Amino acid sequence: MIIANESDVTKAVLSELQRAPNARFKGDHVGLCAPPARFVREAKLTGRNSTLRWPTWSRSASTARDPQRGGADGGLARRVRADLPDQHTATTARSRPTTTCWAVLAHAFPGHAERRLDRALADAGPVLLVDASFRDRAGKPVTGVEVDIWQSSPEGFYENQDPVQADMNLRGKFLTDGEGRISFRSVKPAGYPIPIDGPTGDLLRAQGRHNMRPAHLHFLASKDGFKTLISQIYVQDDKFLDTDVQFGVTRHLIGNFVRHENEAAPAPERDGAVYSLTHDFVMEPGATKLPRPPISGKARGERPKIPHLA
Repeated sequence: MIIANESDVTKAVLSELQRAPNARFKGDHVGLCAPPARFVREAKLTGRNSTLRWPTWSRSASTARDPQRGGADGGLARRVRADLPDQHTATTARSRPTTTCWAVLAHAFPGHAERRLDRALADAGPVLLVDASFRDRAGKPVTGVEVDIWQSSPEGFYENQDPVQADMNLRGKFLTDGEGRISFRSVKPAGYPIPIDGPTGDLLRAQGRHNMRPAHLHFLASKDGFKTLISQIYVQDDKFLDTDVQFGVTRHLIGNFVRHENEAAPAPERDGAVYSLTHDFVMEPGATKLPRPPISGKARGERPKIPHLA
């Protein structure tokens, strides 16, 4: 389900857990939605129980390019619960409500993309034109915001997990102009399966769930005097929007990726459809703190084949 508020997170997790074929597993993980101390006591869990050992497995199985812990937290919606209280509504200069659109950092943030002076990300695929504005809570444009952008390829792979892609493909860093805006050309992102060759896969199989994430575009915006804004904007018609494996879709994070046919495309390309995305972000006052990048390596060899769980 699409998350609207904190109470929806628990509802979404409980609903997905009903798929679990093992009754004990289902009962234990339903109990995890209760206060932890009370649950451990009432469920009579011990250190030998897989429910308590699983977070340790996820940490030990993590690598520089595949942090399993991120999949664990997403699979139980822990990170969504942590981020939702930070969402606030404000009004922009366009006189309509908008939101700070906080979201999980996600596993593919590299933290060292270069400034894109050509205002274009690389790759072949359906053209996507992005126009994003950054304003303060009073609706005034925030200039000089450093905005990191990253996304999956049309094949459904991030650059770090795909040896076929060039280093830093579909990643870039932009600076907002005097109107608090950035604009760039990219390709329409695709949904993708998260890796399931470790503890995260074991968890999802036990839950009876698929491993797909809906298509989205990542934003990380920072400037002194403002809290770092981390967001994902989702494609509104993705078929996995309601069943995101990481429970990451909230209503404020759903974008409007507009399809333009050849004759009406706002770009010189005429070999197919062009998409455009316009989105407003609100920067909250506070201390700036950049997150530690969860990845530091890149896959080598052949392009991986990630199974899709039904």
